[in-house]
Amino acid sequence: MQLQRKKQAQSICTKTDTRTRFTGNTSTGKCPERNSKRHWFTSRCIGIGGVLALIWFLIRVIPKPSRATYPCQRVAFPLASGFVVWLAGTISSIAAIRKAKRCFAQSRYILCVMLIALSVGSIWLAQSITTEKVLLADEPLANVPIGIAKGIHPGRVVWVHDPDATDWDGPGQGYWWQSIHTNQAVVDQMMSRAIRALSGELTNAAAWDQLFRHFNKTIGEGDAGYTSGQKIFIKVNYVGCIKIWSRQPVTKLEDYNLRSMDYMNTSPQMIVALLRQLVDEAGVNEEDITVGDTLCYFPNEYYNICYEKFPNVRYLDYVGKFGRTKARLSSVPFYWSTPDAAGKKIDYVPASYVEADYLINLANLKSHNDQAGITLCAKNHYGSLVRKPARSQEYYDMHKDLPYTTPGMGRYRPLVDLMGHKHLGGKTLLYLIDGLYAGKHAKERAPRKWNSSPFNGDWSSSLFASQDPVAIDSVGFDFLWTEWDDAPHRSGTSDYLVEAALADDPPSGIFYDPDHKGNVTMLASLGVYEHWNNPMDKQYSGNLGTGNGIELLKLSDVANDTAAVADSTHKKKEVPIVAGISEN
Repeated sequence: MQLQRKKQAQSICTKTDTRTRFTGNTSTGKCPERNSKRHWFTSRCIGIGGVLALIWFLIRVIPKPSRATYPCQRVAFPLASGFVVWLAGTISSIAAIRKAKRCFAQSRYILCVMLIALSVGSIWLAQSITTEKVLLADEPLANVPIGIAKGIHPGRVVWVHDPDATDWDGPGQGYWWQSIHTNQAVVDQMMSRAIRALSGELTNAAAWDQLFRHFNKTIGEGDAGYTSGQKIFIKVNYVGCIKIWSRQPVTKLEDYNLRSMDYMNTSPQMIVALLRQLVDEAGVNEEDITVGDTLCYFPNEYYNICYEKFPNVRYLDYVGKFGRTKARLSSVPFYWSTPDAAGKKIDYVPASYVEADYLINLANLKSHNDQAGITLCAKNHYGSLVRKPARSQEYYDMHKDLPYTTPGMGRYRPLVDLMGHKHLGGKTLLYLIDGLYAGKHAKERAPRKWNSSPFNGDWSSSLFASQDPVAIDSVGFDFLWTEWDDAPHRSGTSDYLVEAALADDPPSGIFYDPDHKGNVTMLASLGVYEHWNNPMDKQYSGNLGTGNGIELLKLSDVANDTAAVADSTHKKKEVPIVAGISEN
């Protein structure tokens, strides 16, 4: 196990390649007019940007040094410091060249050569200091599962892929969330197939009954199905609708309109499909369901689609106006398992979570290009803590222990605490990842079409489902790792999955206990982590019959689905899936 952990933690340091290029007339030493204008514009943009970043950083940080940890200052500091280094190198280089010219005129050739070398060295040093050094991870080891698989069928993750669900030509051609571009009937079918395949049952009602019974057994409530009146909270990801960052007052209904029209939030069609399953198949009253994101506003465009179908469901958001329910805090504390949280203001779990009997985590399939590398079910809970005031530095900084700030393996990862708290991960009945329109969070606003197989230049058009929080994020990580070579490849991106799988004995040595102040009860393994064999076959040990790891059920064509599963003797076999239903 120790050798395996060391292999998981291996990483490489890769420096981005930067080259300077002179484009001009070598005979005259002057650039053509077009290139001269471009150089003039670029150099002044760099200079102005650097000066503004430096001024902003100094104005904000000098009066209050603690502001240096603010996200905006973390962005400004590299620009400001890079500008200072670049300016110092440029001045030193120019001064050395001027003195070299005088020495040459005075026939002091040795000193002239030394000064020229100093000039070149100053430029090289400035560039080497300001060049970004990106720490990338090694390819994860294939089919080496760690942790304890969860679920009716332990470690099972269902992947439904149906290109008919999406029909959008991209930005400028309407919006992806409109009914003419996302087929509600197909999405409904995808949700049904996922739930039935996950449980192994033939009907939706039987599938939900099995999910509830299995969950209640695992938490010590016995062989009990859903009871009328029990409450369910659905956590969606509306990070593109973070009201608290916009600082715009909400005084009229129009203030609830989307500000970023193409942003890849949780699809309203996926929410409707889930609500339809809960109400029509599982027998849950609309009044007992709450759906929303405690950190964001519930925009009109999504609200209207959901409300039209399910008017009695509670739609929760940060603001709580115009028919929405306002998120509020409970008295249940949330403790971070790191010494860095000592002396910080205590976080509290939202009341909607505490009041719920079950949670459903409905996340998005996205990379996270400025902090975490990927954002799936675990990262979805970064929107689960309502802080008052929202950006106060009195709270523990959840972002500083993410991979971009703290790369490498075997580190404390706050995502594990979120996955393990008794009122968050501890209440989660079902994990879902909306992969209809996947993209790169923060770096881009709109989703991207995917090039890897089987997408081949189309939208990802997928839905993932599991009862294992580590397994489903592991599968999502593999898809994102394969599709893009930037953020998902950052060193430490998968570290939270290893830490969560081995939460009872993590490589970091952290005593993960988000429910208590101090080390009282260490979390058990939260699920199973594994990397697939290759991007084409997408098989895990559960498919290959080689271990007790992840089993990925791949559902595509409704009429002729097949899925590779492992039977009780761990021998691989092909099991037909009729309309998404496993016959095993």
